[in-house]
Amino acid sequence: MISAPDIAAIRAAAEILATQVRRTPMVPAEHDKARLEGRVLLKLECLQVTGSFKPRGALNTLRSLKPEEVRRGIITASGGNHGLAVAYAGYVAGAPATIYLPTSAPKSKVEKLRAWGAEVVVEGAVWDEANRAALGAAERRGLTYIHPFADPRVIAGQGTLGLEILEQAPEIDTLLVAIGGGGLIAGIALAAKAVRPKIKVIGIEPTGAPTLYESLKARKLVELARIETVAGTLAPRMSATLNLEIIGKHVDEIMLVSDEEMRTAARWLWFEHGVAAELSGAASLALLLSGRYRPRTGETVCVLVCGAGTDGL
Repeated sequence: MISAPDIAAIRAAAEILATQVRRTPMVPAEHDKARLEGRVLLKLECLQVTGSFKPRGALNTLRSLKPEEVRRGIITASGGNHGLAVAYAGYVAGAPATIYLPTSAPKSKVEKLRAWGAEVVVEGAVWDEANRAALGAAERRGLTYIHPFADPRVIAGQGTLGLEILEQAPEIDTLLVAIGGGGLIAGIALAAKAVRPKIKVIGIEPTGAPTLYESLKARKLVELARIETVAGTLAPRMSATLNLEIIGKHVDEIMLVSDEEMRTAARWLWFEHGVAAELSGAASLALLLSGRYRPRTGETVCVLVCGAGTDGL
């Protein structure tokens, strides 16, 4: 059974990534008193290299590989952002990268992947189908498969974002984090709870892809029968045991938002801050703007804007 990373592994990843990724800004959003309650901080990880948090996990994993594994090449399946991160990591390290995408992946991300020198294969309607094809290709071709969320090295890399957030604003009471497969929130929750045990971590999923919401409710992994959201990077039909166990232990609650609420939040980010976020990147803010989560008086909330894009505008 795969073991979860600990805080030591996350701190080690932070050292590895210190010169590999950007330290993204944290900005206040307190001026919009009519719509946002409490003290709200926006962590703009959408300004990370490739446009999302994903290079943290991909680079941390790649740096753990043997030279011969790097030379043979790396492969993954992605809704878009993880693929970009793996392609970027391969470009930096000189490793050939192959990325499998579902047909729902935006064409703009396909173009970016090819710009980083990756081989792109489009197969399957959803991530789960593209992933099965990628695993088969990895075995046939002897490539190293980098899982987008169920790998301890990936989770440790994403966890460095939790450390960075609390270094920038140690007074944060609540973290709002969007969930796709669960790698980001697993890493952030592990790091944040180790540094500040009383901090609250809330996950956000689309109403049309409540993968971990349903799994936690059932106390076991649940595979969704269908996906009904256009936020493709938040839409695996099933997570993994490793992620479910970490999230069940360290995440306080998972809440749901609609596609239209994410779209409203993305437009707000553009109008108020000039930040272009994809639907998934605006999911955490959507929870606040919709009023489904109301901060207490004096509560400091960090909203993670985790992915750039224009599909919400």
